Amino acid sequence: MTIVIGGAWPYANGSLHLGHAAALLPGDILARYYRQKGEQVVYVSGSDCNGTPISIRAAQENTTTEAIANHYHNEFEQCFTDLGFTYDLYTRTDANHHHHSVQAIFLRLLENQHLYKKKIEQAYCETDAQFLPDRFVEGVCPNCGAKARGDQCDACSKILDPLELIGKHCKICGNEPVIRETEHFYFAFSQFQQQLEAYLKVAKLEGRWRENALRLTERYLAEGVPDRAVTRDLPNGVAVPVQGFEDKKIYVWVEAVAGYLTASMEWARQNEVAIEDIWNEETVSYYVHGKDNIPFHTVIWSAILMGIESKTLPTHIVSNEYLTLEKRKLSTSQNWAVWLPYMLNRYDADSIRYFLTMNAPENRDTDFSWREFVYSHNGELLGAYGNFVNRTLKFLEKSFDSQVPQVAVDGVIRQETRQLFQEVGYTIEQGHFKQALEQVFDYIRAANRYFDAKQPWLQVKEDRQAGNQTLATCVYMIANLSQLLHPFLPFSAEKINKMLGIQEIAWHEQTNLPFYVQEVVPLFERLDVGVIDEEYERLVNNAG
Repeated sequence: MTIVIGGAWPYANGSLHLGHAAALLPGDILARYYRQKGEQVVYVSGSDCNGTPISIRAAQENTTTEAIANHYHNEFEQCFTDLGFTYDLYTRTDANHHHHSVQAIFLRLLENQHLYKKKIEQAYCETDAQFLPDRFVEGVCPNCGAKARGDQCDACSKILDPLELIGKHCKICGNEPVIRETEHFYFAFSQFQQQLEAYLKVAKLEGRWRENALRLTERYLAEGVPDRAVTRDLPNGVAVPVQGFEDKKIYVWVEAVAGYLTASMEWARQNEVAIEDIWNEETVSYYVHGKDNIPFHTVIWSAILMGIESKTLPTHIVSNEYLTLEKRKLSTSQNWAVWLPYMLNRYDADSIRYFLTMNAPENRDTDFSWREFVYSHNGELLGAYGNFVNRTLKFLEKSFDSQVPQVAVDGVIRQETRQLFQEVGYTIEQGHFKQALEQVFDYIRAANRYFDAKQPWLQVKEDRQAGNQTLATCVYMIANLSQLLHPFLPFSAEKINKMLGIQEIAWHEQTNLPFYVQEVVPLFERLDVGVIDEEYERLVNNAG
């Protein structure tokens, strides 16, 4: 069995912010956990370098789409590395392998008679002398009255046709577009209505999708899945591999979601593995993204997979709600965001990972505030986790010459630890990462209470044997915390491994105690609470 994990592909048209990190972090937690279990994991993603937003950014900055894509792709890679993401392949949609594989998928859909040609009317800007991609058309949503782009309304999540918008205007110049006739290939989504309904029914029974994914998908299917254009008149992207259509491009919502498969195919090629060995009916797949991407994964991508007769339909949909910032909606246009490069330059990656997991928008929108971030770091990471590790190992360093007593560990705690591996593992597999991390921190708080109750600093003077068992038990708990927290907080877990000389990273009880503790280093440094006001003022002053 293979575990395929797909993280949503960010547009390479601007820096990542904390909202992106919150949506994508579950993918790395899953990948690290399943590798610890010994499963074969293929964790893929990449930068969307073909999308319309990049063309917009390039036009604004009077540069090329290639220059914009290269800049942000490199920045994304650095951010993901610094945040500890362990992609097996992080690629890009302008890579040759992606273009070739997407064209092969397109031709397979054509061969299976799921594509047909159709003459349509499309928005054309006479000022800019071009057909407008859907995202280049802006106006008012006919469904809810909010401002919307031509592909989707973020306010009500309705997938739109740009011609439906009220008060249409060109995003580039602001003028009203005219309507011209053009010919495109359409995907016969309507052919898959019943299959998608049956698929949703199974997803409901298995309980592997987030509630928001079930609700939205149910709504789309209830409205009836319309056939949609899969080609567009675009300046950059994957060329349509059909004579007479070479100047047109395969539309982004087909081409980009196909990236999960094309990246897996490239990983398989690089590792000399048959794609059928990792993408088959036994594959467990997790798709990790924000709620605005739900229909593209549950309806569109699933229908495409059905259309190419793939047996690897999405099994788990991990679709987060939104992360707000200081009680306001994140806005890149107004610069109301905490940008990831800035955050990673100033703060511990594990601190960011901890906050975004403990406050993950799994079932509802949640808020990032500088006050809560600083207090959670100082209180939980430093005060509970870091304190337990440091006080135990420092005591051994000072009073035992760094030697760990080689005695039997408390039997009750061993049983609780074994059970914790089972419970936390099950919770991770179900996609409840906040609950899983809370279970581990309950264990940490219990470990601190154990240390306080046993008072080893007195035991070693009054009852050496009891003191030895207390310290051995505390080291045992620390060794197991390095495994339990590795999916969530890998950098501090690695510090523990170095201090205790632990080589193995595995999802099971660590029974062997180290003979001695190597140089003890603090897991975390205290954050000055003055940072709260400084960061908030910076946020407000920089907002446009």
